[in-house]
Amino acid sequence: METAATTTNGADTASASNDIYPLALLMDELKHDDVSTRVDAMKKLDKIALALGPQRTRDELIPFLVEVAQDDEDEVFAVLAEELGQFVPFVGGAEFAPILLPPLEILASTEETLVREKAVDSLNIIAKDLSDQLLLENFIPLIERLANADWFSSKVSACGLFKSVIYRVQDDNLRKDLFQLYYHLDQDDTPMVRRAVGKNLPTLVDLLVENADLSTNQDWEFISNIFQNIINDNQDSVKFLGVDCLISIAKFFNAKNDQTHSQELLNSAIKLINDEAWRVRYMAADRFEELTKQFSNNPNHLNELIEPFLNLCDDNEGDVRKAISKQIPGFAKLINNQTIVLTKILPIIQNLSMDEMEDVRSSLALKVNDIAEVLTKDQAIEHLLPILLNMLRDECPEVRLNIISNLKIINDVIGIELLSESLLPAITELAKDGNWRVRLAIIEYIPILAKQLGVEFFDHQLSELCLSWLWDTVYSVRDAAVNNLSKLTEIFGSDWCRDEIIPKLLKMDPQLLKNFIYRFTLLSTLTALCKVVSPKVIASEILPFIVNLSTDSVPNIRFNVAKSYPIIIETLREDEDKTDYTPLITTTIDPSLQKLCEDDDVDVKYFANESLEKCKKLLAV
Repeated sequence: METAATTTNGADTASASNDIYPLALLMDELKHDDVSTRVDAMKKLDKIALALGPQRTRDELIPFLVEVAQDDEDEVFAVLAEELGQFVPFVGGAEFAPILLPPLEILASTEETLVREKAVDSLNIIAKDLSDQLLLENFIPLIERLANADWFSSKVSACGLFKSVIYRVQDDNLRKDLFQLYYHLDQDDTPMVRRAVGKNLPTLVDLLVENADLSTNQDWEFISNIFQNIINDNQDSVKFLGVDCLISIAKFFNAKNDQTHSQELLNSAIKLINDEAWRVRYMAADRFEELTKQFSNNPNHLNELIEPFLNLCDDNEGDVRKAISKQIPGFAKLINNQTIVLTKILPIIQNLSMDEMEDVRSSLALKVNDIAEVLTKDQAIEHLLPILLNMLRDECPEVRLNIISNLKIINDVIGIELLSESLLPAITELAKDGNWRVRLAIIEYIPILAKQLGVEFFDHQLSELCLSWLWDTVYSVRDAAVNNLSKLTEIFGSDWCRDEIIPKLLKMDPQLLKNFIYRFTLLSTLTALCKVVSPKVIASEILPFIVNLSTDSVPNIRFNVAKSYPIIIETLREDEDKTDYTPLITTTIDPSLQKLCEDDDVDVKYFANESLEKCKKLLAV
């Protein structure tokens, strides 16, 4: 009996030891001098909580984390703040979730922005799991404590929490108190707090739309007053947030089909567009199309925005001009008035296309082609085409690349014939640019051009250029050129590759092929094409050349020949015509591969044997 008792007690002791081990281990790791060790320890919180169980997690782990949250590095705090957002199941479910709020409240009050943001995110996640009663008893008091704290960091965090409670509160008086608290934060002396108010206001406005049955006129009055405070703030960093707020407010009234405030909102939009602070004008320019969409149901309002729009295009700050340049086609479509487009918008495009700043011209080039959609063919030829042709000759490669990347719209409107005489020189010049990254960029655009302009133009103008890139001095360019030919074959088809590309590759100057790099590039190109051409093309055109390279004097080429054989066999086995290529494999590939397996070079022998195994598996299927 004594022995049995001793054994039982020993088992209990071991069990208790295992129970406390995870928490003890965490405590030890969190005392480590190395920050990365403490960060890694925090990432194990979920596993430790799982080992402890809900009761001990609530009784031991969470109180310990409250202590940790008051004294450690920001890197550790950031992980802790994020982990706690997923902790509701580990503490026993939603009814025990309030126990997670104290450590997160501490973290939401820290000075480090990243920690605060993660803490606020986690608090909002937990709020979703809280019942209405727990929300009233625990979460709203937390918001009030943060909002009324002395430090700006707490108040900033409070601003991000209102969205989780504002329309879960059924009582109109309590919701009024919450809006009053938010309005109080909007009047804070610290710009960072007012900025947080402006940043979070669009979310509250969106909630007005989603909860129209709960919202009251009083809610709108609070939001309207807060918005007016934001756009009249003496700090640019606060005022520029008014643009997004205005867009959300206008969407709110459009959703209600309520135009009673449209003129007031338009006046606010014009005020922001013409603001003396360039950051505010920049934000208005960057959001201009989205902003003007909110007034698109009233042509008179759109007309009132034309002059402010032209002012932004002629702004003395380059960043403002850069931002508005991308918005021009969208605004032109909203105006939908060819007279205004021809007399006011196209002249401003002409000016921007010659702007002294490269960034402005590049930004314009990204979208300017889209303006063709609001023009007739004759108008596009007369007014837009000269601008595009001039931009295709721009000294900045990025401007030319951006124009070339979106030519389909122009092609659809005026046809390729009128573009080709300037398009080809621009592409050729980019293809030979001294900066290899520019050459690489134009190669990546070629498949886009191929889809836009068609095979006929490509064959006559660009096929030779694509082949020339294969022999570039920079490997990355050569590799991109190989991939480019594969993509073009996918677009134009196997027959095109057979007729236009492969003959030119196989008829290369023998003097050039004396160079190892040329032979290697040719082998890489043909191997890549095996994946996209038909088995017949492989059997008749590509395979004989590759087999011939199996006896090359350079080991690197011989083992790459070996690596190409599984690719060839895989394609031959997938022939849609069900042609049996087994005799060809047996009489051509197999002897070549067997010989490579006996090569004197160790690397060749290794890769040949590896390929032989792959080929056997493919043939066995």
